[in-house]
Amino acid sequence: MSLLQIRDVPDETRRALKARAAADGRSLNAYLLDLLRREVARPSVAEVLQRAAGRAERSTAPALSALQAARDERQEEPGGAAPR
Repeated sequence: MSLLQIRDVPDETRRALKARAAADGRSLNAYLLDLLRREVARPSVAEVLQRAAGRAERSTAPALSALQAARDERQEEPGGAAPR
């Protein structure tokens, strides 16, 4: 395991973290270690966007063309919406 040191933590912040750890029945070290583990387990915004871009469907038609085609299909259906 590695040692991690954080400098210049305001006293107010340290007191608040220590109080939260005590309220949870844990040491400040255990509380902060859990906090760090949870943070690392969540993907970053960049990672989420990268995954979403990899999953996105690629289209050669503009979005407005697709919307118009869907509207036209609804118009052709029996009982379809009236034109605007």
